[in-house]
Amino acid sequence: MSETLDLQFGLDTFGDVTLDPATNEPLPHAAVIRNIVEQAVLADEVGVDVFGIGEHHRDDFAVTSPEMVLAAIAARTDRIRLGTAVTVLSSDDPVRLYERFATLDALSGGRAEITLGRGSFTESFPLFGYDLADYDQLFSEKLDLWTALQGEQAVTWDRGRLRAPLRDARIYPTTERGSIPTWIGVGGSPESVVRAARYGYPLAIAIIGGEPARFAPFTDLYRRALTEFERPALPIAVHSPGFVADTDDEARESMYPHFKASRDRIGAERGWGPATRSQYDAEVDHGALFVGSPETVARKIAAAVRDLGVQRFDLKYSNGAMPHPQLLRSIELFGTQVAPRVRALLAEEPVSA
Repeated sequence: MSETLDLQFGLDTFGDVTLDPATNEPLPHAAVIRNIVEQAVLADEVGVDVFGIGEHHRDDFAVTSPEMVLAAIAARTDRIRLGTAVTVLSSDDPVRLYERFATLDALSGGRAEITLGRGSFTESFPLFGYDLADYDQLFSEKLDLWTALQGEQAVTWDRGRLRAPLRDARIYPTTERGSIPTWIGVGGSPESVVRAARYGYPLAIAIIGGEPARFAPFTDLYRRALTEFERPALPIAVHSPGFVADTDDEARESMYPHFKASRDRIGAERGWGPATRSQYDAEVDHGALFVGSPETVARKIAAAVRDLGVQRFDLKYSNGAMPHPQLLRSIELFGTQVAPRVRALLAEEPVSA
């Protein structure tokens, strides 16, 4: 079926600050950024379709400007598409953002794409002078302006309360294809799902907890909304955390301490209790953690693709402070063993969603 043949595989990183294997101390931000470039080069070599970098503005993540890192990757790769996971549109300016990604598109030979989101981390809002009270309005207005920029014609836009209008404005550089491929990243809000359909953008669902199949109502809602808005069928992607190692035991044991440390640090900020080993094992066995040997991870991805009827699966392969050599091995196994095995499994039992 077309869903199987068209299935794409991506790798995402938030630029987590990792440990130096020799000293067990955190690497400097600069070293982490250089390592991300090496990870993307390997992803290109092993056949991964898309490489995405997230945006954060805090000390446990190294990347605040994904497009800068992606530009460095573009110079060293030939095929892999280069995107974000996600770009916080609410605290950026759509015009400058479009110009930066048009530049990345030129440098990469037309391989740039972007995933826009509201941001689950909010440090960028006060940093760039935005009021969190305008959280929803900022995203709504800026998405409307971003959409007006697509097509790269003269833009007149005056529908915002929080940004000055534009009158016959032209944006440069222009791209060779006339637009920036754009996805909308959502965390499971029905309103966000419908908005993506209304604007006619592909949907990227972040599944970071719980059984992936429980998101089937959202993929169904998106397809129904596309029909209601008289939009053509558009792809859906899933983004979930995970780690691939040679054996199930190695993968579980390698990832757990980094999963717990990262979850507990963020949980302390958000009022969550400490993560337990039983919670971790439950997420690996039945939830949103795609952790294990290539066979185990492939079978879990194939099940999620069947349950949700998606066209792309993005593994967030960076997991807290997990060292660079372990991430490289996970990338290698994902590209050379997991992706081909998923395609084989789906050929045996095609998608029916």
